[in-house]
Amino acid sequence: MSASIAVSASNIRHHYADFQALDDISFAVERGQTMALLGHNGAGKSTLIKILLGLIKPSEGRVNVLGKDLSSLRNRADLKMGYLPENVSFYDKLTGKEILNYFAALKGIGKVRVEQLLQEFGLEYAQDRALKTYSKGMKQRLGFAQAILSRPELLLLDEPTVGLDPVASKFLYSKIDELKQQGCGVIVCTHELSLIENNIDMALILAKGKALAAGSLSDLRAASGLKTRLTSPQLLEAIALQPQLTSMLCDDALLLDKQQKSAVVKLLTNQCQLFDFSLKEPALAEIYHFYMGQCAPVVEVS
Repeated sequence: MSASIAVSASNIRHHYADFQALDDISFAVERGQTMALLGHNGAGKSTLIKILLGLIKPSEGRVNVLGKDLSSLRNRADLKMGYLPENVSFYDKLTGKEILNYFAALKGIGKVRVEQLLQEFGLEYAQDRALKTYSKGMKQRLGFAQAILSRPELLLLDEPTVGLDPVASKFLYSKIDELKQQGCGVIVCTHELSLIENNIDMALILAKGKALAAGSLSDLRAASGLKTRLTSPQLLEAIALQPQLTSMLCDDALLLDKQQKSAVVKLLTNQCQLFDFSLKEPALAEIYHFYMGQCAPVVEVS
């Protein structure tokens, strides 16, 4: 196993009685990469996270975390992993500082690290207040600080920005980017596709326990065949000069595949002297909905 790999899963299957929760899942995340774990409710995301954390053993397959095979690892405490659950739950009567000190003591980490994180996450002013007085955003920042107490080399985040305002979400993703720069591998389970799109290197899309797609955004775009949108205030004038572009027109934009894009851009700039245009690649949400549309309808029960 390459030392650059933070976590890898090979042919993971897991079932609960007769229910197949995961079916032949394989992927790898390198150190310094962030992977989005996407899928409908009940797709198998939570089961996969539990397997990666070592909370349950897969029915089949192998998981390697930070160079260690989980099936043969006796002491998981040696692994430098961090985890932030979707619903952060601490002792309401304890202060923020007491909570971090408690987890630091469990992990053998000094109080200097606690002081550093309280300041880094903007919680220093509230460190002596009981958790029950904290807002949702403050609790989430405290939970994130707890997850990275040990300076993890692999970080698992389950819906880290759900219910947060845009400023708080931006702050947490900036912290994720800092961890990436330090060589930490990150897996983020989320439904907020527009928020995470610019902060990931790859995505794994699950549906009904199966992997619909895995890879970088550019790879997923190429495999999906989704087209680039070219828009311009002078687009109709350009089409009048080059009527062969009409077949590519849809809703006031040209839809271009990978082969057409460079040729059309050259045509517009050289022949039509058109430079005021924009190109928009398929967004993560479009990619997700494309792949979800390839499987049988999924009924989500709330």
